[in-house]
Amino acid sequence: MAKADTRKSAKKAPAKVVAAASKAPRKLTRVQLIAELNKDLAKEFSALIQYVQHAAVITGPQYDAITAELVLHSNEEHAHALSLSNQIDFLGGIPAVDVGDIHISPDSKIMLELDLEGELDAISRYKERVAQAEMLQEYGLRRALEDILIVEEEHARDLQSALDL
Repeated sequence: MAKADTRKSAKKAPAKVVAAASKAPRKLTRVQLIAELNKDLAKEFSALIQYVQHAAVITGPQYDAITAELVLHSNEEHAHALSLSNQIDFLGGIPAVDVGDIHISPDSKIMLELDLEGELDAISRYKERVAQAEMLQEYGLRRALEDILIVEEEHARDLQSALDL
């Protein structure tokens, strides 16, 4: 379900991509990991939809360059969803078809801030997931998650650049 964000553009800029805190990842079982991966999958689906909507409606000459990037980001989120689905299946789970919250706004800058918030959340989640895969000795999964993480960090940098952060 789409949630409209009616806030005014934030005065304080979101934090740059930073290293995760040194806390130990939460231990879990394979079944619990599959459940967490399905939550990640739902967020990938919502990111894909959110990027498509934002690319279509973003306005302002200062955002011309980022529009094409948003389309590219949506395609990459689709690839992440496919990768997660394959990994969930490989682990013995069933990929879910749930979609997480979608955040929209009539304000172009807020759209990009919402996208950046989503990317920073994804970076945090995938860092934890990589460590969890390592703990369960799921090295193929760890590698797939690292590949997704690299792209999510690139998305965050693109959005930070477009927002002049």
